Amino acid sequence: MEREIAAEAEIEQLAGLISEASRVVALTGAGISVPSGIPDFRTPGKGIWAKVDPMKVATIDAFHRDTRGFWQFYRPRFEMLGEKRPNAAHQALVELERRGRLEAVITQNIDRLHGMAGSGEVVEVHGSIETSSCTTCGSSWSLAEVEALFDEDGIATCGGCMGKIKPDVVLFGEMLPLAAIERARELAEGADLMLCVGSSLEVFPVAGLPELTLSAGGQLAIITQSSTPYDGRAAVRLSGDVAEQLPAVVAALP
Repeated sequence: MEREIAAEAEIEQLAGLISEASRVVALTGAGISVPSGIPDFRTPGKGIWAKVDPMKVATIDAFHRDTRGFWQFYRPRFEMLGEKRPNAAHQALVELERRGRLEAVITQNIDRLHGMAGSGEVVEVHGSIETSSCTTCGSSWSLAEVEALFDEDGIATCGGCMGKIKPDVVLFGEMLPLAAIERARELAEGADLMLCVGSSLEVFPVAGLPELTLSAGGQLAIITQSSTPYDGRAAVRLSGDVAEQLPAVVAALP
């Protein structure tokens, strides 16, 4: 009971911070999509990397060295992601934007759910499964079109130049899209409140964005079940279900 009362007080406090802020930006990670049925990466025993070594399937070297093995991991995952839909946490961010309370969403997620929910500006710093491109000629295909490109060996191949198809997501060993990370930094530096939702804030350079907000005099609000390096510096810290608490924050707005 005491814990529930404390959470309610923090929800009210966060609603107050949002109502008083002039520029609010959201930074989201895998945890916001867990209620949609998408597992996160690092939860012990449950996260994706608890079952698969990312260095074997999620690096650019692995893609070129063992393209078949790469797609053996990503092909069913893409099929799974394509079936998922936004949850109440995604919709809460859309509602904040509709009310003029949220400037943009910066996301580490590749699942497209923010766009599907209706968010306006979504900065996808790790890319998206929405498209895949030929690594040779640059031709591009939508997610729905990629399945038809797989050959008998289970490798997606360009029908024009026979080059290898790679999803337009950032793999380990690749640089983040320059325009996206520059826009993310601009938003972080200009925010007087950053909402960190469903992220452990451990993967750089994105994990450095909250520091930009703090250094510019802004505040952090963290809504995630995992611990983060910024917990002690957050103005508000919520650790419940994001699909319950974020809509509750919106409902508490004046």
